[in-house]
Amino acid sequence: MNKKKLVWQLPFLLLLIVGTVLIIRQQRAMPYQANSGMIFGTVYNISYECDSDYHQAIKAELLKVDNSLSPFNEKSIITAINQNKDVQPDEMFLTVFKKAMEVSRETGGAFDITVAPLVNAWGFGFKNGIQPDRHQVDSLRQLIGYEKVTLKDGRIVKQLPDIMLDCSAIAKGFGSDVVAHLLRQHGVKNFMVEIGGEVVTSGVNPQRLPWRIGVTKPTDDSLSVRGEIQSVLNVTDMAMATSGNYRNFYYKGGKKYAHTIDPQTGYPVQHSLLSATVLAKDCATADAYATSFMVLGIDGAKKILERHPELMAYFIYVDDKGQNAVWCSPSLKDKIVE
Repeated sequence: MNKKKLVWQLPFLLLLIVGTVLIIRQQRAMPYQANSGMIFGTVYNISYECDSDYHQAIKAELLKVDNSLSPFNEKSIITAINQNKDVQPDEMFLTVFKKAMEVSRETGGAFDITVAPLVNAWGFGFKNGIQPDRHQVDSLRQLIGYEKVTLKDGRIVKQLPDIMLDCSAIAKGFGSDVVAHLLRQHGVKNFMVEIGGEVVTSGVNPQRLPWRIGVTKPTDDSLSVRGEIQSVLNVTDMAMATSGNYRNFYYKGGKKYAHTIDPQTGYPVQHSLLSATVLAKDCATADAYATSFMVLGIDGAKKILERHPELMAYFIYVDDKGQNAVWCSPSLKDKIVE
């Protein structure tokens, strides 16, 4: 009786083995597409395992994000809102706006999409290069505050017409999420999406290993031409974003001014945190919190992390001896490769 059962089972076992071998061979034979280009004033690089090249569809999705959220796009929705036109925000804008408001509340206003006038006044954004005096800073602060902007009946309502919205600190992360969603819709399981340093990964890389993403070492290299790596992290099925004062700054009167503006004070931040890398389930969240942590500094950031165990962070800061030091979430330590 057992011999008869075995005879009947053997063909099924053989079929299962052959099928498994064929699937593995197909996975190994399937190529990885490599797409790159420019969007949001920065470079994107996308790698994904698929027989088809979806670059045109990817570009179309990124253009939608640009048409919704770019303040440098004269026809974008955010530009129309800043010009006080009666415009119906699209789903992308509403998604980012709601996420921005959520992170603003969680960080006590350290993240604030109304901070653009101060950013511009300090010589960033539109690069006017004129350092503001105290009177100008105090005047501009009247236009700053996420509580001064609300969503009502599907429209953005501003308390003052001169309030400007700028989603630059979350748009790259959101764009990475959009591309990742597109790839998943097409059944792609193994991919890495990177837009201006903001990353979303899934599955494995072409070597069938977890995706490894480098954290840039803080240097006085505003053009990021050297790109030395501080650490490498195993990042799979997660999103990662980095914000750092070393990436964008200028000197004036012998003083270094960082690109991170504290919405509460109106001035560039002055503390020991050099860069903040955040890992989260989605890149828009990681992007927004990375910016927030650069405003809060390492102590303030740790308090936020205590309330949000779903987030992981990797901080590079200057210690009491003036040397670069690293702190990371305990849950992130097993992801550090080198």
